[in-house]
Amino acid sequence: MNFTNSLTQWYLQNKRDLPWRNTTNPYPIWLSEIILQQTRVAQGTPYFLSFMAAFPTVFDLAKADEEQVLKLWQGLGYYSRARNLHKTAQYVASELSGVFPNTYKDLLKLKGVGEYTAAAIASFSYNEPVPVVDGNVFRILSRYFDMETDIAAASAKKEFAALAFELMPKDNPALFNQAIMEFGALQCVPKSPNCGICVFNSSCAALQKKKVDQLPVNSKKLKVRNRFFNYLVVSDDNENTIIQKRIAKGIWQNLYEFPLIETDAEKDFDYISTSIQDEFFKNNELISVDECNGKSVIHKLSHQHLHIKFWKVKVKGTIENGMDATTLKSFPFPIVIFNFIEMN
Repeated sequence: MNFTNSLTQWYLQNKRDLPWRNTTNPYPIWLSEIILQQTRVAQGTPYFLSFMAAFPTVFDLAKADEEQVLKLWQGLGYYSRARNLHKTAQYVASELSGVFPNTYKDLLKLKGVGEYTAAAIASFSYNEPVPVVDGNVFRILSRYFDMETDIAAASAKKEFAALAFELMPKDNPALFNQAIMEFGALQCVPKSPNCGICVFNSSCAALQKKKVDQLPVNSKKLKVRNRFFNYLVVSDDNENTIIQKRIAKGIWQNLYEFPLIETDAEKDFDYISTSIQDEFFKNNELISVDECNGKSVIHKLSHQHLHIKFWKVKVKGTIENGMDATTLKSFPFPIVIFNFIEMN
């Protein structure tokens, strides 16, 4: 039995029942694909269901306020996905009368839709024979065929896409794409796959050559930047606090946070106290500054590790633009700040 038949048979016996798999409607398929970028299915599924409940159609999502979209996205990370999702919904609703493009080429023109997502929508919604190529596909094909192509190389995607296209049954590309993605998620996992129960254990070249843990080859090493955030959790005579919106491009754009002092390393109480007096709350007398967490909370993003400290700052009088605790919770925050608010 060849690779494609074995893979398809495995999928039909082992596939998970996922809500976006029971439709060819491009709206939920697109929504699920955007949510599942950089996100595991178990984490993404509740978000998908929440979005579908809040915005059953692309018109509903287009009409929503960006803050509503970001609030619903809170905790998923990579927030540019949510901003692009909203912009694309507005574009599809107003410029395309709510009808998604029906070819891979035209889907690529949508904001936030790359090659992988366009291929997924084109094959699942319109049965266009375009292979999906992501980490799962690199891993499965490199192991099965013992391909030592460096997946960080510019030409790698083209090579793997050509092979996937060759293996794909042109009359049912959706089934093949679903199957190879599911196989990578459940069976041919990155670390310590259970090759003993694999349907390919007699035909996988990497297994025969004891190279499973060496493939795929990836020379790209992630450079991680350390950043040090000191958040000022201000409280005035009325127990009101203040927040600000992150406008700059970069992490957490358009989300809210407490006033921030970013430093080049972890700083002590004296440094923070002096900085507060020099830079903040000139209209309010400073009563006290206390450390909320002695040890920094380390929040890991793909390219950055944030070392976060929260400082309780008590001031006299009434702060300008202050808000109470209930109002505070209605804003979209990065999950690390939201968790702090919930616990305090």
